[in-house]
Amino acid sequence: MARADMQPPITLALPKGRILKEALPLLARIGIVPEPDFSDENSRKLTFATSRDDVRVIRVRSFDVATFVAFGAAQLGIAGNDVLMEFDFSEIYAPVDLGIGRCRLSVAQPAALDPDLSRLSHVRVATKYPALTRRHFAARGLQAEVIKLNGAMELAPLVGLSSRIVDLVSTGKTLAENGLVEVEVIAEISSRLIANRAAFKTDSRVVTIINALRDLTENADAAAA
Repeated sequence: MARADMQPPITLALPKGRILKEALPLLARIGIVPEPDFSDENSRKLTFATSRDDVRVIRVRSFDVATFVAFGAAQLGIAGNDVLMEFDFSEIYAPVDLGIGRCRLSVAQPAALDPDLSRLSHVRVATKYPALTRRHFAARGLQAEVIKLNGAMELAPLVGLSSRIVDLVSTGKTLAENGLVEVEVIAEISSRLIANRAAFKTDSRVVTIINALRDLTENADAAAA
């Protein structure tokens, strides 16, 4: 029987996809290993125990990690700074750059278009980052007509939906295969450990995990220097 004064486990929200593959080894090094069902694609579980009794994990879409943490449904999470810039939740504290999921957020367009965006007054852009995109172009004095898409971004210029896109770029291979080129880098992207600010102030377990991952990444940086 659980003790009456025992705290419920804290929840760590992890993103699906490539960031997850890089995040799991880091978590294992600080003693957080999800139960085997976490890696079972046929599992119908929604929450997963870990090797620590006081930590459970959930796996959600990368854009949803920030929402779960901001509203306190998860006390900790891992999210790219692209997501943090898009939503700009005041309830989120991002204390540790984990140095994983590195890529860049860029403006891309068909190779035949003029790459000098300063000559324009209006652009139509397809992206899954509407708020971030509007802010970026407004800062440059350009009015952006933003079309929200959730995927297949490179298709938008090919079918005339938009002349330009704002999307994550890693190698640039997909852009090149579709006749697109990068014309501007908006931000360098990496994944951060994020925390709900209220949980950070009130739950020592949150602080302990933050410090463990901060020490791990700082030691890795020092070894690489």
